[in-house]
Amino acid sequence: MSYFTPAGGLPDQTELLTDRAIVKEAYTVIPKGVLRDIVTSNLPGFTNTRSWIIARPIAGFATTFSQLIVEIAPGGSAARPEPEAGVEGVVFVTAGALVLTLEGERHVLEAGGYAYLAAGSDWSLANEGDAATSFQWVRKAYETVEGIAAPGSFVTRDQDVAPREMPGTNGAWATTRFVDPDDLAHDMHVNIVTFQPGGSIPFAETHVMEHGLFVLEGKAVYRLNDDWVEVEAGDFMWLRAFCPQACYAGGPGPFRYLLYKDVNRQIRLT
Repeated sequence: MSYFTPAGGLPDQTELLTDRAIVKEAYTVIPKGVLRDIVTSNLPGFTNTRSWIIARPIAGFATTFSQLIVEIAPGGSAARPEPEAGVEGVVFVTAGALVLTLEGERHVLEAGGYAYLAAGSDWSLANEGDAATSFQWVRKAYETVEGIAAPGSFVTRDQDVAPREMPGTNGAWATTRFVDPDDLAHDMHVNIVTFQPGGSIPFAETHVMEHGLFVLEGKAVYRLNDDWVEVEAGDFMWLRAFCPQACYAGGPGPFRYLLYKDVNRQIRLT
């Protein structure tokens, strides 16, 4: 399996300005070509680290989550990556080796490594190798429900979780689900969706869940609101609630993306 990882750098002065970045009321597309050195952010508590913050709550748009691409150079670390006690997270490694110490237990996450980090858990990160490590980090304020215990942290790998075929698709569309979708303890899902060449979402999904979609591999034409947009590995799509969406996978290989959505909670009105 391959996972796109940005390398930064800057375009040459001879290159054209035109790119595929789009910001609209219902969706945003951040193409891989804008993940450059000058748009990175430093993170308090991290050493030898830079990040691309690709989603954050914005009034009138998506409001439930943030998403970062984090690159830690050799020797870099963070003793307390999550500064907010009520925030849960998912870390998904795309390159290198990341040492995660979770509740005192050491885990080495390589490409495809996945960790769910429960709100209030004790965890730290380090790069003990000789090459940079990069990971996607999705953060959300955990929403408690009376009578339902909060979920615990866990570590797994993309390679160890069998994708579930969508009904009637003969494997053309499948989802790697890292938590049981019927487990009401979880108020967010961060899954991997895979389309084989020619596979599609055959209707315009229009729903309350917000989305962050980072394309890990392949290419497709994606329906976003009333536009059809070409996307490829390294692109990020950010969708507000009720933005119509669909896609056709273009081939020649699988089209895969890491997908965030908020789930399993009643709408708060007060």
